[in-house]
Formats: sequence, structure tokens, C-alpha cells
Amino acid sequence: MDFAIEVKHLTKKYKDFSLDDISLGIPKGSIVGIVGENGAGKSTFINALLGIIESQYEGLTYFGMNFTENEKLIKEDLAVIFDTTHYDLELSPRWIERILSHTFQNWNHELYLDYLQKFELAYDKKLKYFSRGMKMKLEFAIAFSHDAKILILDEATSGLDPIIRDEILDFIRDFTMDENHTVIMSSHITSDLDKIADYIVYIHKGKCVFMQTYDEIKENFGIIHGTQKLLETLSQDDIVCYIQEPYSLLILIKNRQQIQSIFQDLEITRPTIEEMMLFYAKGVKKTC
Repeated sequence: MDFAIEVKHLTKKYKDFSLDDISLGIPKGSIVGIVGENGAGKSTFINALLGIIESQYEGLTYFGMNFTENEKLIKEDLAVIFDTTHYDLELSPRWIERILSHTFQNWNHELYLDYLQKFELAYDKKLKYFSRGMKMKLEFAIAFSHDAKILILDEATSGLDPIIRDEILDFIRDFTMDENHTVIMSSHITSDLDKIADYIVYIHKGKCVFMQTYDEIKENFGIIHGTQKLLETLSQDDIVCYIQEPYSLLILIKNRQQIQSIFQDLEITRPTIEEMMLFYAKGVKKTC
């Protein structure tokens, strides 16, 4: 498998928090959703990947190139969008282009104008008159206008209304139609990731708990509303964890199809990303 980004044993220590020994590969041409609670380490992880903060790692490569040795070259192929714009609000899209056309070797003026027209953004209007949704659309217009290979979004869709979020998800889908394009998307809005993600990375208390394909989550995992007796009946190897409710148990299982073939009358629902997070964060592991 070709990786757009591969990181090995990444660690970042603060006084009261540590990003602890994260190793994973971001497959080329995929959309990877990063989820986790507030303070779990999602933004710290992204900032470490970008070199915004110093961290320790055994290896960090983009397209097989060592990040430390090739940082400037690699960043030509990156587009990063945070939850707020970092451009001076007195600037207009025209003035921003004047700056960025001297920053990126592959800046495409015609493509930039096309995106501004598509997003209905005025070329000479100052950012202070833009709504939040318009500012985010401008960020995407910029990202798509310098031939970026990797798009990194850190809570870029938070606070946007559902219509604009859906438009942005369409932009992201179109971007990854080219298999040379890769997206990493950190978001609290897990329903957005349910729509477009190929992989899900769950970070909890600074640790990478799992990286699963979205298809694996939907096809292999399941949720059962059951009893203590059913919990004891199921194989420990098939149970991920369970949550005690007032009158029953919620049981997260793997090997859903195999269990369904044995317990044919048992109702097993497919989990959402949000439900997976809740089980891993709050669930209890079955013990013998």
C-alpha cells in the first residue's frame, strides 16, 4: 500500500498531557477522519505532523520523503484549513492571491478565479464582510488553486450550517476523485465522516485507540441490546466492550455476521462512528 503520510512512534509531552507513541499510515488517495473528545490530542497530532510544534518520532515521511530533510518541498503539496481563517480581515481575495502567488510555485490564477466564481465570492471584497461560511469557502478555493496533493482539515466544518457543510463535503469528494489526492479531516461532527470517510482514526487521551476502514466498522462491528446472560454466552473474543444501562446492556461486538448466523433472531445494529467512540471511551471490557 502506498502511503501519503507515514509516522512512526510520534510522541509529544506537555506538563499535563502527552501524545503517546502514535504510529500509523495514511493511505494515498483516501479520506481519513480523525475523531476524539475535546483535549484528546487531535489538533496536537495534526500540528506535530505539520511541524508547527516540535515532537519526537522515529520517522515521519510524506510521499516516502523524510519530512525533516524535505519540509519546504513537502509543504508545496500541502493545504491546511483550520476552524478559523488566519488572513487579515482587511485583505480581499485579490490581495491574498498576490501574497500566495509568490508563496506557491504552482499557483493557478485562472483556477482560483473559477473557484471564487463557483463559490460566489467577490474578488475585491474584504474578508471582514465575509460570513464564516464564505471564509471557509475561500480557504477551499485557496487550497485547490496550488495543486495541493494533501488536504488537512482541523475542525474546518465546525460551526457551519448543514447546507454549507454538505457543499464542502462535495468539494472534498471531488478532490479525492483523483487518487493522487489525500484528505485528513479532524471533526467533532461524526455524521460528516459517516458520509465520506474511508478510514477512521480514534484518538483517546493522547493514544491512538484504533484505525479502521469505514467499511470494516460498518460490516464487522455491531451493537446488541442484551442481558447479562447473553454477555456471558458470547465469546470473549467477539466482545469489544459493553455499557451498563438501567435495565439492559449495550454490547459492542466484532464478527457481526458470524454472530448473526449463530443467533439468527438476535437484533444487531451497525454502529455509527459516534457510537464506536462512546463504547471505547466509556465501555467495560469483558473479563473471564
